[in-house]
Amino acid sequence: MTENSPLQKYYRQPAIYLKLPSGGKYYSPEVFTPTETGELPVLPMTVKDELAFKTPDALINGQSTVDVIKSCIPNIKDPWQMVNYDTDAVLLAIRIASYGETMTISYNVPITGERQDGALNLPALLEDLGKVEIKDKIKTASGFELEVEPLTYKNLTKLQIANFEQQKIVGSLQSSALTEQDKSTAFQKSFDIINKVNFSLMLDSIKQITTPDGVTVDNRQHILDFCNNADSKIVNEIEEKLSEIRVQAQVPPMRVKATDEQIKSGVPTSFNVPVTFDNSNFFG
Repeated sequence: MTENSPLQKYYRQPAIYLKLPSGGKYYSPEVFTPTETGELPVLPMTVKDELAFKTPDALINGQSTVDVIKSCIPNIKDPWQMVNYDTDAVLLAIRIASYGETMTISYNVPITGERQDGALNLPALLEDLGKVEIKDKIKTASGFELEVEPLTYKNLTKLQIANFEQQKIVGSLQSSALTEQDKSTAFQKSFDIINKVNFSLMLDSIKQITTPDGVTVDNRQHILDFCNNADSKIVNEIEEKLSEIRVQAQVPPMRVKATDEQIKSGVPTSFNVPVTFDNSNFFG
């Protein structure tokens, strides 16, 4: 940055302040710099940031999102270690700081398939996320108690890449000249990769386990052995509980009311529309 430039007064300034749903609880000093107020300044995106978000490969591998977060919220020094509870709030805050308080999302109406737009009140969503009380313990019906470790953005990107690669493989196999046996083998290999990633994420999410008879285990190898050898009903129940707790502080779906004409066509009186942040709706 050039010193004493007369243009410095026109540089971007914080547009809003963000309270992380996690409160910064899970971060080390190398990852996160807290503030006295607990609120983080959020800068609008630069032109460079916008270009980063429009690079397909960088979006898939997560690098563009990481770069933009570092640029717009400097207090988050290592966004790869940002926990999943904070992801939606961070993206919401950057969107508000850069483009304003509303965002239009397009969706298909159930039954009719009609394309329709809806407007989101982003500050209201952000305020609700800031009020979420994060829970990091779960108890299963079989009597196990687990202390949960949140997933990082790096963990989630690993899953996103695996899913993307699987979709590419499935798409290419459907149009290939391979025999049905070879296709079946390739499909199985693809699904095995996804299963391994999901299993790895489950292990990453378990900080410690307390057994029904009161023994607490935090040894990683013991937890791995348990997940590999326990009754599938127990492990599946743990996975379900982990899935439930991971959606804490995620933006809820938008509830849409159908018109009278749509209801006459068989559309439900109201229906949910998932709210996601992607290249098609993130920019103003």
